[in-house]
Amino acid sequence: AIEAPNPAPPTVDAFMEDILSYRMTQDRKKLMVRKVNDVFVFDVGKAAPPPAEQVKFQVNTRDWMIQLDPREEWKQMFVDVWRMHRDFFYDKNMQGADWAAARARYQPLLARVTDRAELNDVIAQMTSEVRALHSQVNTPDLRRGQDTIDVGGLGARVEKVAEGFKVAQLYAGDSELLEERSPLARSEVNVRIGEIITVVNGVLASEAATLGELLRNQHDKQVLLTVQGADGKRRDVVVTPTDPARERTLRYLTWERERKERVEAASQNRIGYVHLQAMGPNDIARWAREFYPVFMREGLILDLRSNNGGNIDSWIIEKLQRRAWHFWQSRRSDQATWNQQLAFRGHVVALMDANTYSDGETMAQGLRKLGIAPLVGVTTAGAGIWLSDQNRLRDGGIARAAEIGVFVDNGRERVWITEGVGVKPDVEVDNLPFATFKGGDAQLERAIKLLQDKMVKEPMVMPVVPPFPVLSK
Repeated sequence: AIEAPNPAPPTVDAFMEDILSYRMTQDRKKLMVRKVNDVFVFDVGKAAPPPAEQVKFQVNTRDWMIQLDPREEWKQMFVDVWRMHRDFFYDKNMQGADWAAARARYQPLLARVTDRAELNDVIAQMTSEVRALHSQVNTPDLRRGQDTIDVGGLGARVEKVAEGFKVAQLYAGDSELLEERSPLARSEVNVRIGEIITVVNGVLASEAATLGELLRNQHDKQVLLTVQGADGKRRDVVVTPTDPARERTLRYLTWERERKERVEAASQNRIGYVHLQAMGPNDIARWAREFYPVFMREGLILDLRSNNGGNIDSWIIEKLQRRAWHFWQSRRSDQATWNQQLAFRGHVVALMDANTYSDGETMAQGLRKLGIAPLVGVTTAGAGIWLSDQNRLRDGGIARAAEIGVFVDNGRERVWITEGVGVKPDVEVDNLPFATFKGGDAQLERAIKLLQDKMVKEPMVMPVVPPFPVLSK
């Protein structure tokens, strides 16, 4: 017999943790490891040094000074953008544009560029020659002045009164989520609508033209407010204002909640409402949270207005394409359920507007092409060529080349869709400025009416349990 003992499996030891990347030299003698703010160089083949001794292998980059010539960088980035569009744009013929002539036309302008923002302008003018609406030019390299002032937000709409600022509205999304509450509505603050902010950090609010001037650079800091209640009594509270971005989010969440409440009130909870602000990871989570509680309703309004895109249209369309084909009934419930689970059996209407963009438009196209929902609103932005964030420039900026065209070929038509023309609605309704300012939402109202009419003409019939079998006599 031949002995063939299994060799012991090799052991693996961690060389260094929490790294961003690593690379070996061409002669395979040195290993460079990069962490968040540090770079290390080790000898290949030697055991990892203890953590306390790793500092000996650290490359001191803090004293490095690299001389750059911005104008030479700008020239290089301009040419890189031109090349990336030449090599990656979905149509090698550049939609009829003479791409070599475009470079020759705009390249002389580089001699007059004085900063990175102006370079962006030249690049944008050149890339616009291909007539692609789904394209952006951005840079992270613009400097921000040290004297920039951000205004803290209290998550509220206030009105100027003699004593200070009266709280007219508290912004809030889902009341179950603490992070969606106004800073004034948190339990430790508990400022109510109608109460008046009279003092901010010792300054009389009555002397300020706006509340914002008393909250300059106060976001994420504790601020002392004196608040006058409905009974005229005053009390001090400590609040932490939000930054401007979070304040905008609270405004949006309030807008979303108000529309949801309008739909449920107008339909006696027979119609559900889901708004998708974008088509990314957070939005699919939002979809799951908002859709599944209403999947048994007779109607659904899917609001794609101001949706700025992403890439999850297929995930959501797949859920809406599920069809119930049999039902379950047990003695534990008077209500039958169905399979496929969580299939929506009611009618769907989708809303869109001129700010529905990119994958939001793809979502709208899919809902109509697949017969899931009619579209209500106005024509969308027209950004239909898919792209990525891989077209990076040397300073981290980007000039996105639209890489993947979208077309349909279904036997009836064979055409490019969305790009340059947008998605046209089945029912055109515009939200006019003055009526919208006054709180109206004509598009939402039309969607509710369409669903109500459809629910009358084609009601969602709940299944009737058949007679139980009698097998023994």
